[in-house]
Amino acid sequence: MIEPLTPNTQAILLLTAPLIAGRGETSRELLSLGEYNKLALILRQKQKQPADLLAQDAAELIEVCAQLFGRARLDALLGRGFLLSQAVERWNARAIWVISRADAKYPRRLKVKLKEDAPPLLYGCGDIALLEKGGLAVVGSRHVDDELISYTENVGRLSAEAHRSIVSGGAKGIDRAAMHGALMAGGDVAGVMADSLDKAALARDNRDSLMEGRLVLVSPYDPAAGFNVGHAMQRNKLIYALADAALVVTSDFEKGGTWAGAIEQLDRLHFVPVFVRNGANVGKGNLALLNRGGKPWPNPQSGTEFGRALIAAAESVAAEPKQEMLPLTLREAPTVYEATPLAKPIEAVSETIEPAATDTKTSPDAELLNAVREILRRELAEARTEEEVAALLVVTKPQAKAWLAQLVEEAVLEKVTKPKPVRYRTTSKIDRLL
Repeated sequence: MIEPLTPNTQAILLLTAPLIAGRGETSRELLSLGEYNKLALILRQKQKQPADLLAQDAAELIEVCAQLFGRARLDALLGRGFLLSQAVERWNARAIWVISRADAKYPRRLKVKLKEDAPPLLYGCGDIALLEKGGLAVVGSRHVDDELISYTENVGRLSAEAHRSIVSGGAKGIDRAAMHGALMAGGDVAGVMADSLDKAALARDNRDSLMEGRLVLVSPYDPAAGFNVGHAMQRNKLIYALADAALVVTSDFEKGGTWAGAIEQLDRLHFVPVFVRNGANVGKGNLALLNRGGKPWPNPQSGTEFGRALIAAAESVAAEPKQEMLPLTLREAPTVYEATPLAKPIEAVSETIEPAATDTKTSPDAELLNAVREILRRELAEARTEEEVAALLVVTKPQAKAWLAQLVEEAVLEKVTKPKPVRYRTTSKIDRLL
């Protein structure tokens, strides 16, 4: 049974979704991701939620938001109730659910890694809990030979033997081979679709796995949306963000979605360790990715070896120097922090941190501030005093005060002066994204 849409999700659908119920043209006035993030910030500052825009007394709130987007535009979007009901009827007939960033079930992995780039809406079919299981993201080209299909299916089979999930994109070629191999061996799979979710939800090949709770198909795009190159490129981020590690089976050189997604991870995002198939028969694209920082895939021969490879990947991330900077006792902090004793008091950080040169390592002070920034962005959903922040970070009050001043200047935190005492809270808290 599909759970009813929450009021917040209904409002977000009206504001951002094309609501494709037939072959008609979609609205050109939808709020973009950037625009929706601005709206969400306004609502949070007003201590409101998206659903409040649909309340009977919403006129004043809509007027405030209309200063950015125009009253006629917002009225037109929020007035699409009949179109939404048609779309919901179509989705329910295909067992498709919809969640938004304002819902508790929205994958935390996406919020943590993508932050403000996390899609406002996710459409899906199957067990949503599979989106939090992590596993191995498998990506590669669409047009490959039978040998690579067999190789990739075996990767999927080994993942099932290791009781680890496969995350992939659902496209023909490498994506489907990895998913098929895992499902045939009784494993779990999360497929991130760039288009045609409604067709995939009804496909005969998917039905048993969906019903058994071993497959979830999800998309940030309307279930009836057709193929779009931009959508295919953008969903790459979601595939990597939902995984613990990634494997590039084969990639073209300096072209195509697989190459672009891998380069984005290696050069900029660093969501997960990126493995690359290595050996005598790999192409120029794979060799280039290895030269850019990709890790050679160890080609495990059993489920046990597969599991060890993913554990080693996780340990390599935990061992990075940037994670050994500050002792924490926070509930959600990495274990490496909790086990590290405080050897000496941490010296005060300069209020002005000079950016590190691109060809050198980040300075220790800058690394430390980066860690503190992420911790406080996550932990200060509710305002806290300087003393409370100092206790949270296990540092002196002057040290905490110096960091707080820096982060207020960066607009990461905001100072709350009334009622006293002075407190600090996040201005863009990950878990409070709407």
